Amino acid sequence: MASVKDIMTKELLYCTVLDNVYEAAVKMKEGNIGAVPVVRDDSLELVGIVTDRDLVLRGIAERKPNSQKVTNVMTTDLVTLQEDDSLEKAIELMGDHQIRRIPVTNGKTLTGIITLGDVSTYEKSNRQAGDALTFISENEERSGDFLH
Repeated sequence: MASVKDIMTKELLYCTVLDNVYEAAVKMKEGNIGAVPVVRDDSLELVGIVTDRDLVLRGIAERKPNSQKVTNVMTTDLVTLQEDDSLEKAIELMGDHQIRRIPVTNGKTLTGIITLGDVSTYEKSNRQAGDALTFISENEERSGDFLH
């Protein structure tokens, strides 16, 4: 089976801890993506991830201004993968944690992100991805959570 580095997205948009929530939202819009990893600085040390859900629940819904730091709304309790982890492990983690994307690191350095979309388009894993998507979607319907 393929490893995570074989199918992960390597060209990433990301924020640094100095960015604000407006900048994160603009990057999501420009990249047509639902999450932006947050790194400490140019070393690309991963410290969090901001999702569209984070922006809504911790930003807009709490009436916090767009100028607040991205670190105030980001998720810091991260599920991550290493580049050499198996695709099977990625699928398992997505299902177990009910998430659609997982940052990939080499040590602490962000090197990519693997999404349910990446997995589903990888021809050798279509069945597993379909099963994971079904599982995640079924549980989202029960919990009312549609934006991981």
